[in-house]
Amino acid sequence: MERRRFLTGLASLAALPLLGCGVSPLRVGIHAWIGYETLYLARNLNWLPDSVKLVSGANATDSLKGLRNGELDAACLTLDEVLLARSQGIPLTIATVFNVSAGADMLVARTGIQQLDQLAGKRLGVESTALGALMLNRILHSAGLPRSAVRLVELAPDEQLAAWQQERVDAVITYEPTAGRLLAQGGTRLFDSRSLPDTIFDVLALRTDASGTGSLAALVNNHFRALEHIRTNRQDALYRIAGRQNVSLPQVEQALAGVVMPNLTANRRYLDEQDSRLAQAAHQLHDIMLDHGLLLRPDRLQHLFSPRWLPEERE
Repeated sequence: MERRRFLTGLASLAALPLLGCGVSPLRVGIHAWIGYETLYLARNLNWLPDSVKLVSGANATDSLKGLRNGELDAACLTLDEVLLARSQGIPLTIATVFNVSAGADMLVARTGIQQLDQLAGKRLGVESTALGALMLNRILHSAGLPRSAVRLVELAPDEQLAAWQQERVDAVITYEPTAGRLLAQGGTRLFDSRSLPDTIFDVLALRTDASGTGSLAALVNNHFRALEHIRTNRQDALYRIAGRQNVSLPQVEQALAGVVMPNLTANRRYLDEQDSRLAQAAHQLHDIMLDHGLLLRPDRLQHLFSPRWLPEERE
C-alpha cells in the first residue's frame, strides 16, 4: 500500500535543547509493535537525549501498570488503552499519533478454516481489550454469527504464539509481529483492519501530572526524524528493525505495509481538530467500552489530545 508522504526536511531539524542536570528523566513505556519502532530506531541512532528512558515491557499491560504506579511518565498505547487508563484515574493526554492500523490487526485461522462462517464452534483467541472486542464484533457481524457460536479463549498478545503452537486455538485475533509469525506457520488471514479504516490508533500518551515531562517535545521530534529515516534510508532502517525484533526483512516490510504512519502535517490534523477522525474514533471506542463494562466511569474526553508537543513544520 502507498505510504502517507512524510514531511520533507525533518531530518535536518536540530535536536531540541536537553534538560539540565538534576531534572527527572522522561520514562516511557513501550512494547513490541511496528508502529513504535521509530522510538527504538531513534535510540539506536543515538538521537534520544539522555533525559529520555525507554522502558520495554512484554505488552501494554506492563505499561499501564507502570503508569498507574507512577513508574512511567508516558507510554506507547492504543487509543482504547488510553481510555482505560483515564477511567482508572490516570490523567493521560495524547501527544502524538504513531500509526493508524490498515491491515496489521487481523484474524489468522488454521488451514481448513477458509471462510468466516466456518468459525462456528471453533476456539477463537482474543485479547480482553476494547480493540479485541471491536475486532470480534466486526468479525462476527461479517460472518453472520452470534457471539455464542464461537468458543472464546482470552489471550494476551505475548501468549498467542504459544497457544497457536500448542493447538489450543483454531483462530486468533492478533497483530504484528505475532501475526506474521502465525502466517509463516501456515495460518490464513481471514479479516483485517482494512475493514475498519481510521479506527485503530496507536499513540504516545503523557501522564500530565508526572515529573520529567520536559523532554517529551524532544522525544516527539525524534520520532518524526526516525520516520524520515525510514523514508530516505529504508534499507538501513529495515535492517535495524529486523535485527531488534529478530524477524526477517520481508516480515518487517509486511508489518509496515499494514500501518499508515502519519507525518507531522497529518498529526496536526488529528490533534488539533475536535471533530478529527481521532476524536470520532475515541467516541466510538468509548461507547463500545462502556457497553462491555471495560470503563469504570464515563469519560467526557476533555483534554484527550494536544498538539503542543509537536515540532514546528519547516519549509
